[in-house]
Amino acid sequence: MDRELAMEIVRVTEAAALASAQWMGRGLKNEADDAATTAMRTMFDSVSMQGTVVIGEGELDEAPMLYIGEKLGSGEGPEVDIAVDPLEGTNIVAKGHPNAMAVIAVADKGTLLHAPDMYMEKLVVGPESAGLVRLDDPIEKTIDIVAKMNNKRVRDVTVIIQERERHEELVERVQKKGARVKLFGDGDVGASIATALPRTGIDLFVGTGGAPEGVISAAAIKALGGDMQARLVPMNDDEYNRCKEMGLEEPTKFLSLDDLVKSDDAIFAATGVSSGELLEGVRFLGGDLVETDTIVMRAKTGTVRYIKAHHQLNQKPHLVMPEHT
Repeated sequence: MDRELAMEIVRVTEAAALASAQWMGRGLKNEADDAATTAMRTMFDSVSMQGTVVIGEGELDEAPMLYIGEKLGSGEGPEVDIAVDPLEGTNIVAKGHPNAMAVIAVADKGTLLHAPDMYMEKLVVGPESAGLVRLDDPIEKTIDIVAKMNNKRVRDVTVIIQERERHEELVERVQKKGARVKLFGDGDVGASIATALPRTGIDLFVGTGGAPEGVISAAAIKALGGDMQARLVPMNDDEYNRCKEMGLEEPTKFLSLDDLVKSDDAIFAATGVSSGELLEGVRFLGGDLVETDTIVMRAKTGTVRYIKAHHQLNQKPHLVMPEHT
């Protein structure tokens, strides 16, 4: 892979964000997701690569999602694995809430974890605590380590956790320890990446969420020098067996960052749809002029770029516009 591919991936996330932002606050999450998927798939056709989706939103019979096994790209250029979520936060966009993004991770062929759309237990920290924490350690011990390495008092450590019933005990333990809890609704890619960016004030991400988001996040965490550990959580025999069919002989084994992303040459890109901790959302500036905010990272070089771009909507025929606008 090369730097040109990284910039081509930016064009793909921008297209998905522009398309889905048309549906912001309209209460139509499926339409927003379909718009992002259609725009992303169309833009992928122009990218010089031979890509295969290894982490996507579903299977072949669930199209128009970008499904596991789908071939993307022009058919020329490097062979790569793709982990993708055209719209992370469909409910977010439908309700007009913050932190929705279009996200993609790309790595050399055979180097991204190949897993179905299911739950994954995750622990993410920034560079200071990398290699020092363990997924199976008590949360209290992890907080102590993160506090020490980030030169903070425990009471100043912020742990970000998805607001779900399954996390209620975890939240209580963090609060009893004396650390601060920041809850979020949807969009755990941005939440996990925030641990590796000092300006966010987030020190630790922990909880159970989607496996696709986990693999995508891992590419960014590797580029930022942080650490991520995980374990798939099959909810039934069908999910367990599906993992084995996809090559995971031990579906519930511990997964290190290098298990999630084996390559040191991974690319991560995200474009904001609605404004959040990581990125500004799509902004309609009047007429057909629209501004996007994107972050793109490459693990091989550790380069992180923030890209603001202006677009003319009337020059982008692939965008799906809401019928009532």
